Amino acid sequence: MEQMLVGLRAAAEPTRLRMLALCARGELSVSELTTILSQSQPRVSRHLKLLCEAGLLERQREGNWVFHRVAREGPGGALARALVALVPEDDPDHKLDLERLDAIRNQRALAAAEYFGRNAGKWDEIRALHVGEKEVERLFAELIPPGRFGDLLDIGTGTGRIVELLAPHVDSATGIDLSREMLAVARDKLGRSGISNATLRHGDMHRLPLPTGSMDAVTLHQVLHFAEDPATVVAEAARVLRPGGRLLIADFGKHDLEFLRSQYAHRRLGFSDREVADWCTAEGLTVSRVERMAGKALTITIWVADRPDTAAAASDRARALVGGASFF
Repeated sequence: MEQMLVGLRAAAEPTRLRMLALCARGELSVSELTTILSQSQPRVSRHLKLLCEAGLLERQREGNWVFHRVAREGPGGALARALVALVPEDDPDHKLDLERLDAIRNQRALAAAEYFGRNAGKWDEIRALHVGEKEVERLFAELIPPGRFGDLLDIGTGTGRIVELLAPHVDSATGIDLSREMLAVARDKLGRSGISNATLRHGDMHRLPLPTGSMDAVTLHQVLHFAEDPATVVAEAARVLRPGGRLLIADFGKHDLEFLRSQYAHRRLGFSDREVADWCTAEGLTVSRVERMAGKALTITIWVADRPDTAAAASDRARALVGGASFF
């Protein structure tokens, strides 16, 4: 009860309520909120501090930037979403805020277009060598079905496409990438898609900034061949998986296209089933399925690795013992 009252007191101020309504639509930085609300940065920061302390918002630092969004968990997050749902769509201040939010998103889109313009050539050349992404995405959606997994992590999220694809299937989705430019692209994409259960974080795939056993599903989509140490990346992915969790790895099978290493910074020229299985086995995961999609010169392989659900396994063993017991 006390926490609810703290949250209500924090939200009972016009600017802070406007902030909640904005942050419910995606991650926003302090400078973006300052622009939208036409208020000074110190004032905006004080309001954000109160909302975070009350548990209504959560903050995520990314270098020199800090992004805010409505809390995903706990009573504070539930209260924030309930209050936002009551904000009238025709309120003049709210309407103006949303117009300015659209302007912010347009600026993001321009920056994203410029970034893609500088880099599209090399991506198109590589894409021409393998099967279309639609087939890979279809299989990913099949392997992470709606309602089965709660918290999803996409490592090396890039443009955020896998988060965009799978966020509707899970309770929450987190994308991590080392490139701040790609995170900006992903943030624009997710904002325009209206996805509100996703978070983007800056981080190294070799040292994930996440606690052990915090995710139900992890995806590595076309990033492992860039890794300095793929085994460590797989170990980190396995570390954050809960019992019953699933790891999806989509990457190239073994190939000999050396120009991908010399011109496009690929560290590894694909992977064999054996080495991926060995990495997974070493971390307590079992490769349960392998799918291959052959392209013009490259084959994309999807490895599915599952962590045993210890509680379910114990229950199955108990049922087997009871079923086989004799009570004569």
